[in-house]
Amino acid sequence: MPICSGRPLTASASVTAPGAPAPGLLPRRVAWEVLQAVSAGAYADIALERALRQHPMSGADRSLVTELSYGAIRQRQWLDGWLDRLGKVPASKQPPLLRWLLHLGLYQILRMDRIPAAAAVNTSVELAKTGKLVRLAPVVNGILRAALRARDAGELLSVPQDPAARLAQAESLPLWLTQQLLTWRGEKAAQAFACASNQAPPLDLRINRLRTSRESVQHELAAIGVESTPIESCPDGLLVTGSAGDLSRWPGYQQGHWCVQDRTAQLVAPLLDPQPGDWILDACAAPGGKATHLVELIDGSGEVWAVDRSAGRLKRLAANAARLGVDCLNALAADATDLLAVKPGWRGAFQRILVDAPCSGLGTLARHVDARWRITPLQIEQLVILQAKLLEGLLPLLSPGGRMVYATCTIHPAENCNQIEAFLGRHPELSLFDQQQLWPDPEQGGDGFYTAVLDLS
Repeated sequence: MPICSGRPLTASASVTAPGAPAPGLLPRRVAWEVLQAVSAGAYADIALERALRQHPMSGADRSLVTELSYGAIRQRQWLDGWLDRLGKVPASKQPPLLRWLLHLGLYQILRMDRIPAAAAVNTSVELAKTGKLVRLAPVVNGILRAALRARDAGELLSVPQDPAARLAQAESLPLWLTQQLLTWRGEKAAQAFACASNQAPPLDLRINRLRTSRESVQHELAAIGVESTPIESCPDGLLVTGSAGDLSRWPGYQQGHWCVQDRTAQLVAPLLDPQPGDWILDACAAPGGKATHLVELIDGSGEVWAVDRSAGRLKRLAANAARLGVDCLNALAADATDLLAVKPGWRGAFQRILVDAPCSGLGTLARHVDARWRITPLQIEQLVILQAKLLEGLLPLLSPGGRMVYATCTIHPAENCNQIEAFLGRHPELSLFDQQQLWPDPEQGGDGFYTAVLDLS
């Protein structure tokens, strides 16, 4: 089986003599903090954002923090495999502080060609000495030097015989997921999914057609040295191919000329075929990417209701809507499974309903690096029940002749095609206009998404 995530072996770099200063300590310390926060239950993106806000640093150091923390989280299982091989204590029994510090060091040595061995070893040892692991600093030094020797000798982890275990180890995915991937897709497609899940996702923008054009945004970005190309599948989509940095400082951001939205997510709202004057409901809408897109598609003429049970997340939606200048967007904090209890007058009121259902998010593992370690088969079973409740609770709000779009950002059949097949079986008054399963693409980019377009007679 080809392994896409392997690191080319290179000759060892010299290691700085003991006592020499360790440059680049701050970004590694911050990345270590992110790993600790995630292990304590924080979401990776939130932990990273908080850490970068607390520790001002250069753009290059911010990028290094992101690469180190996200990379080590993605490769947690693979890095544990190396700890099991190199250390006397299994990774699962290592003190958490030590485990995550070793992950950082090993990731630099085994995965990052541009990091000198000296920087990887010296900074890790220094962090141990200054980060409540002073007695274990020799352990850090010994394991990382052993990793250098193994790398330079061309040594690899032992390869499991079982295909699912082999893929799980090589691409750092849960075994239950690789087992199902091979069943669903076969070896080649499962490998492509794994590769896509371990890549840094592209930066896609959606242009706000109410305020500007794609060409204008391209010109403005080019003026500050940021390259971009149109996304063919998305009329309002733009792929940023140059450097990133602080997006809020880019031209057009404060003016609401664009927002960040993955290309596959940009395909969802148009499936409703929204028309000016329509009443449209977006259930489970926060933080509002698809809801604001719907307002843009109806040219601000009509009414879009964004419903989410989290009042806090709806505040983010309101902020996004204000920045983008969408005026006909209303927010409601409510349980979308039982909206009629809150809004009895909404029975049959909406020409278009988007069910942006809570899901396992298995199509967005590249973007949400910690999701693979959070989701379990039991949680998926619970999500399937919730999704069915949402569909049943929202259908009475759809007007005759109306359209419902069910969307998830997962690739699990139980949440997608199987869910819709069962829903249609319960409701013969509905017809399936179209359904599509998009898989993460390691070459073209884009998250994994499922959509089903349902029409009510």
